[in-house]
Amino acid sequence: MGEREVDRSVHERAQVTVRPVHPDDAEGVAGILNPIIEARSFTALDTPFSIEAERDFIHHFPTRGIFYVAVAGTHGPIVGFQNVEPFGDYTHAFDHVGVIGTYVDLSRRRQGIASQLFDATFAAAPAKGYEKLFGFVRADNLPALFTYLRHGFRAIGNARKHARIDGRFVDEILIERLLT
Repeated sequence: MGEREVDRSVHERAQVTVRPVHPDDAEGVAGILNPIIEARSFTALDTPFSIEAERDFIHHFPTRGIFYVAVAGTHGPIVGFQNVEPFGDYTHAFDHVGVIGTYVDLSRRRQGIASQLFDATFAAAPAKGYEKLFGFVRADNLPALFTYLRHGFRAIGNARKHARIDGRFVDEILIERLLT
């Protein structure tokens, strides 16, 4: 493979700043999430969120949660976000497990934004008491699955007919990453 071919295969890392989410970010977060939901092929979420609903979600996000946004440059628009919520609050047996979700603007994928979000989340997770991250990825969303696998997750199962989107069943792949 020649130098030019190698150069084309390498993706430059987007210049982003990763920071904790603020309620004022609700419009930007909804602006990332709603087109992903409306595409009907990347997430099991099926109903777009209003800005006010997103603001309320951010405002009431669990104290033990982790919620980062990636903004273009230092003060630009939100281009992605990642959050981790406690797995179950009905028992302390799961206090070490967080459920992760990652979302990147459809026009900004494959620019290293998710990698920068993972770096920040992995750094913050132990201080919040997390030793394991767990998630679900649509089985038909191979780019997302490969992103998680590249970041140390492993597929641990297949939940058949786990979601129903527009009357069609979708399998989901269960993933996990041990942090310790």
